[in-house]
Amino acid sequence: MALTITEENFESEVLNAEVPVLVDFWAEWCGPCKMIAPLVDAVSQEVEGVAKVGKCNLDDGQALAAKYGIRSIPTLLFFKDGEVKDQIVGASVTQAQIADKLKGLA
Repeated sequence: MALTITEENFESEVLNAEVPVLVDFWAEWCGPCKMIAPLVDAVSQEVEGVAKVGKCNLDDGQALAAKYGIRSIPTLLFFKDGEVKDQIVGASVTQAQIADKLKGLA
C-alpha cells in the first residue's frame, strides 16, 4: 500500500529517502486520479524493498503542488536523491510504464 505523503513528512519520506520514490499527486474529486490509483497501489507492492510509492492529496498538499509546478492531475513525480528525475502527467499510462520508470531509478 502506498504511503500517505503530506507537507509534514515530505522531506523525510521523499527528499531524504535512500531509495527512489514515486509520488502520486491526486485529489478526491479527480476521476482520472481514481482510474490510475489501483495501478499506483500495484506498483507499490511490485517495488517493495527497492523503491517507495506515496500519494499526496492536493487538497492537503497545496504548497507541495505549487513548489513542484503541479498544474494538472494526476501527476506522478519520480524522485531520486531528493530531486525530480521524471514525471508522468495524466491517466493514459500502464502499470508497467510506471513500474519501469521507478525501477530504472533504483
